[in-house]
Amino acid sequence: MPQAKQRRTPGATTKRNAVAATVDYRALAQFRFELRTFLAFSEEGARKAGLTPQQHQALLGIKGFVEPGPPSVGDIARFLLIRHHSAVELMNRMAKLGLISRVADPKDGRRVQLKLTAKGEQKLQAISKKNIEELRRAASPALRRLLRSSPQAGEL
Repeated sequence: MPQAKQRRTPGATTKRNAVAATVDYRALAQFRFELRTFLAFSEEGARKAGLTPQQHQALLGIKGFVEPGPPSVGDIARFLLIRHHSAVELMNRMAKLGLISRVADPKDGRRVQLKLTAKGEQKLQAISKKNIEELRRAASPALRRLLRSSPQAGEL
């Protein structure tokens, strides 16, 4: 049975147009461009430091983990938005490079905790210093406010 066409009320169209008018597409497009530009800068910085962008992100995820205790492989998989088995392989490669160490969780022997080695810390600090400098250089006013609350490059 064919359905009757729904009529649009003039008010619905006006509301939809009003919502569209409140979106600053130019600002949104500029932000997305700046975000992609920064990500490209950061990825290149990781490569120059001898890491893949994903290895850099994993180091950052391990160092920045906020739950009680060191992160597990599953925690890093969630942080990187990858499957657990992919995170296991990534951690295997990073352990071989001497960037991370694995320690059995004293409370649950089935769980493996991840920690940065001195080499991992050094690489992360070098990349992070350059990334913060780039963010400060290219930041919009809103991002500048956020960056003012972050330590200066020499304080990392």
